[in-house]
Amino acid sequence: MPEPDEPTQLLIQSNKVDVMAVRTRDGDKLGSVHAFMINKRSGQTVYAILSIGGFLGMGKAYYPLPFELLAFEATSDSFTVTIDRRVLEGGPSWAANPPVFDQAYADRVASYYEVGREDLSLISPAPPVPGA
Repeated sequence: MPEPDEPTQLLIQSNKVDVMAVRTRDGDKLGSVHAFMINKRSGQTVYAILSIGGFLGMGKAYYPLPFELLAFEATSDSFTVTIDRRVLEGGPSWAANPPVFDQAYADRVASYYEVGREDLSLISPAPPVPGA
């Protein structure tokens, strides 16, 4: 019988992500997933908030990373950051008070990591008009 902490399935509860290790491309432990940012409209995970550093809950830094820059590694039940650690550590982050994750902040993160812009507008775009 598997141990309770052993991964037994692909899905993970969002309130359990803080146990998901995040590793560098070299396999070194970098930190863990603190939270996921999920698009309410699509249900897709857009960002993983990585928790790096700290001791006894003090001194941690949080980095919003576009989810597309993580790769799941089934053998170690962890995520691997697909970019260089120095690039990540130079990116948008916070220590104590998280920023308002609005369109401007999302655009800043997308620009830094050179990924596509995520539309965070609350109003759905109008559907195309047939025959127009």
